[in-house]
Amino acid sequence: MRLARLRARVMREIETDIIVVGGGPAGLCAASEAASAGAGVTVVESDLHLGGQLVKQTHKFFGSREEFSGIRGYRIADLLLGEIKERGSLVETLTNTTVTGYYPEDRTFTAMEGEESFFRIRARGAVVATGAQERLIPFPNNDLPGVYGAGAVQTLMNVYGVTPGRDVLMIGAGNIGLIVSYQLMQAGVRVVSVVEASSRIGGYWVHAAKIRRLGVPILLGHSIKEALGRDVVEGAVIMELDEKFAPTGAEFRVDCDVICLAVGLTPTNEILSQAGCRMRYVPQLCGFVAERDRTMRTSNPAFWSAGDATGIEEASAAMVEGRIAGLCAARSLGFPARMEKFDEYWARLDRLRGGEVGGRIRAGISAVTMEQVHDAL
Repeated sequence: MRLARLRARVMREIETDIIVVGGGPAGLCAASEAASAGAGVTVVESDLHLGGQLVKQTHKFFGSREEFSGIRGYRIADLLLGEIKERGSLVETLTNTTVTGYYPEDRTFTAMEGEESFFRIRARGAVVATGAQERLIPFPNNDLPGVYGAGAVQTLMNVYGVTPGRDVLMIGAGNIGLIVSYQLMQAGVRVVSVVEASSRIGGYWVHAAKIRRLGVPILLGHSIKEALGRDVVEGAVIMELDEKFAPTGAEFRVDCDVICLAVGLTPTNEILSQAGCRMRYVPQLCGFVAERDRTMRTSNPAFWSAGDATGIEEASAAMVEGRIAGLCAARSLGFPARMEKFDEYWARLDRLRGGEVGGRIRAGISAVTMEQVHDAL
């Protein structure tokens, strides 16, 4: 009887027009856009809930009305989920489900719900919006309890309402490090210092100014040398770096019970590699990414990609990319997508990537943009 049940689970199969791998901001926007054209969409999300990083974000977004300016991240997640609900039966969502593989010979994905229910998904097209994973840095005792990634700290506080400790040392002065530092302080946690290896702050000055006004030192040209403690984190040794990021010999101790690492993200895109998409390492986009045309289509004509899986940007850009990918995937499959929105979405992306800050992103995007892929589905 048990063997029969196992066989039944293995043989389960879902058929859909478009599979969206990842239920974060890019994936939800792609699903909504494709379904608005009449395509049947299956969204697969490994987490217990949809929304991705948005559900952790309590700060208000910048930008224009179209990019949800002035709205907090978790509320934006609610708005996108409302869009999905409006699409009715055209969108099926699967949470706590991981896409485990892709088999190009029959365009089939394998997936695992929880830890036991294994099944297959057959799709005519795919939008990969798998987001990113946190980078870590090596140092002695970095496996002590009390060493966290910034995403884990956000999850503890903003999803589960649990503070990670009393005194936090933040490593990294990019937007994530600065925003999480402020959120920690809002929760009553002391941030002893923000340490940044570079000679300049990587995040927006508005975020840095908020924590500086609250008395948190931001140490540029410094990094962590080692974590201190026997069973848990009790402190850290901070070292000064020169302009070539080599230790100068100057160092000092700080007392803390949490070390939070906000040292960057790297795209998560193994499914794209498995599908045979041409990949390229692009430093400006923080890792290996798939080559794409302006429709977000990869060199595998059945695959589109959007969001942080294609290069690390703000959630606002991920959402617009998702809309382009969903729109164009639906159109390529023969659904009556409103392609007049294509130019509008690209205009919004160009505005988001404008200025000095967006220069790095524009250079990276240019390096992996290819000629438009013709339909071969």
